[in-house]
Amino acid sequence: QVQLVESGGGLVQAGGSLSLSCAASRSIFSINTMGWYRQAPGKQRELVATITRSGSTNYADSVKGRFTISRDNAKNTVYLQMNSLKPEDTAVYYCHAVIIELATNYNYWGQGTQVTVSS
Repeated sequence: QVQLVESGGGLVQAGGSLSLSCAASRSIFSINTMGWYRQAPGKQRELVATITRSGSTNYADSVKGRFTISRDNAKNTVYLQMNSLKPEDTAVYYCHAVIIELATNYNYWGQGTQVTVSS
């Protein structure tokens, strides 16, 4: 198991930047994939970005070139740097982790952090 704690959300004007952090309760070396998802009011939760244990990254088309996911293995923390924010980026952002054990995928979620981008 792993507990995930997000921080760094808030209110920012369009064009601004925010950085989110996700602290894991265990070494992220043991976590196959970590990522960020978001859910806006009335919409389904959607993938924002992921990073694997080997460091490979994947981004939603809507955030490519604006958001950067990274990891600090020494701090067991994954980050999401968000630049050039748009009002449509407003959502609750969730940290996600996938741990594969005995060929079974286990999914874990943080409690979420609100990001609000004003126009």
